[in-house]
Amino acid sequence: MSQGFKDLKVYQLAYKLSMEVFEVSKIFPKEETYSLTDQIRRSSRSVSVNIGEGYRKRVYSKHFSSKMTDADAECTETMIWLDYACDCKYISSDIRNNLYLRYEEVGRMLGGMANNPEKFLPK
Repeated sequence: MSQGFKDLKVYQLAYKLSMEVFEVSKIFPKEETYSLTDQIRRSSRSVSVNIGEGYRKRVYSKHFSSKMTDADAECTETMIWLDYACDCKYISSDIRNNLYLRYEEVGRMLGGMANNPEKFLPK
């Protein structure tokens, strides 16, 4: 049975990545609770949330494309927070690079979706 947006590979990858970011961010120092920790968790979760929201409105191609570009922007924001976490020595460069590469993949997929909304119209 189809689960809609949950069947999308990009959604599944984005959701998995946000859970990995959550786990990694548990080791951030207490003084980062209301800055880096909250920000990276929020932006990482927002990627999959925007995918879900856009998918539900895919009958409106411009709205769908807008939500996919919003998701891509949140993806980029998360990547920048990963840079901060690495440069502050909260995570290793290996962890940052692993997450970064997969966020780049999500970004490419979202770009393709935003540029080709007709492929996602309801049948």
